Amino acid sequence: MNGIPPSAATARERSDAGQGGDGGTPLSNGLKQRHLSMIALGGVIGAGLFVGSGAGIAAAGPSIVLAYAVSGALVMLIMRMLGEMAAANPASGSFSVHAGRSIGPWAGFTAGWMFTALLCVAVAAEAIGAAGIMTQWFPGTQTWMWVLLFMVIFCGTNLAAVSNFGEFEFWFAALKVAAIGIFLILGLLAIFGALPGTAAPGASHLTGDGGFLPKGVDGLMVGLLASVFAYGGLETVTIAAAESKDPVRGVARAVRTAMWRIALFYVGSMAIIVTVIPWSEPSITKSGPYVAVLDYLDIPAAGQIMNVVILVALLSAMNANIYGSSRMAFSLTSRGQGPAFLGKVSGGVPRRAVVLCSAFGFLAVLFSFWWPTTVFQWLLNMVGAAVLVVWGFIAAAQLRMRRQLEREAPEKLVVKMWAFPFLTWVALAGIAAVLLLMLRDENQRIQLLFTGGFALVLAVIGLLRSKLGRTPVEGERPAAG
Repeated sequence: MNGIPPSAATARERSDAGQGGDGGTPLSNGLKQRHLSMIALGGVIGAGLFVGSGAGIAAAGPSIVLAYAVSGALVMLIMRMLGEMAAANPASGSFSVHAGRSIGPWAGFTAGWMFTALLCVAVAAEAIGAAGIMTQWFPGTQTWMWVLLFMVIFCGTNLAAVSNFGEFEFWFAALKVAAIGIFLILGLLAIFGALPGTAAPGASHLTGDGGFLPKGVDGLMVGLLASVFAYGGLETVTIAAAESKDPVRGVARAVRTAMWRIALFYVGSMAIIVTVIPWSEPSITKSGPYVAVLDYLDIPAAGQIMNVVILVALLSAMNANIYGSSRMAFSLTSRGQGPAFLGKVSGGVPRRAVVLCSAFGFLAVLFSFWWPTTVFQWLLNMVGAAVLVVWGFIAAAQLRMRRQLEREAPEKLVVKMWAFPFLTWVALAGIAAVLLLMLRDENQRIQLLFTGGFALVLAVIGLLRSKLGRTPVEGERPAAG
């Protein structure tokens, strides 16, 4: 590796990763390979899959399987590109660092703060959802009480050693994976008529209730949009990998298994749901598609079982999003692109960033009580299409970084993007297509305009900071003080 002994090279990579790529105070490397593997595995299983997929099924019918397959292919391309860059240059700022190095500091600033805002608002939305389940179980309690409890718990776990976050996510993910695994097995048994009390449905529900495309191409497009945003959260594993003992191997392994995870959990689940029960079944949107299938199969206490799984999914997402937002905020600060007080590391953890991100999430929850149709809705709209902006920066950064790596350090390409640069351009075209689809729908159009305005404001601020000399060159350590 350019004449550097392997042990020294590994140490350097680990140090760069923990420092966010800037040479500042290092984070810890307390995440184990089993943590990373389960974070990657569980990261694709969220409340969006368990609950949000119902709206997609209602809009697209059986063609939701095709919608999830197409959007899943796009996500796999994005993850492969991100994996290539993260394995070559592990950093706690992940794609923000890569965009800053490849495109310019303004790009790292824009992508990083947009992603941080997205995760903070998502923490609020997930806390509200989790509290809603708890108030159903305990009718005499208030939503804000549970929100505050969850915030304190997960802020606390993230303030402690990073291994605490990893351990929580390991068991959360294990429960989600087990739940999906059992669901898939029960669904397959039902499809083949091997489950007592059920008859094999054949293709009757796939073609007999209005056909595979009951609402035409328009329905498929709505389902496609719903499926794209269900994949959010996959990026966190490349942030977490920077705090592992072997970041290069960890991120490489996680990215290489992305294909079968997406195919099994998302596409497989959708195929089972629309095969076992009619897509027009009202309970799919009322109770959620997984509860609807389990009720149809006469599984005792199906609703409560899935409520437990959904609660775990929401709490897992809260935990991961507090972690991801705090690490991204720390990385930005360590590169001179944020308030300096967030850059302090204690015990290998950026505790001030953790507290700030948790506090912002709780404040957003209060906004949902005080101004649900104004301030909180504006926050939701501002980050509604943020993941697409981030994916665009990832693809653009990979286009430039790959050429540079091929010239200067080809040995770092331990994970390579398939069919480069053709599939990178295909991914960019796919992102553009999704944005155009959003323009067709009034609600989606509002989100797109808000998100576009937010991204433009961040880009202008980033460019002005660069021109005024406020942002160091990516990879340099900001001046002390």
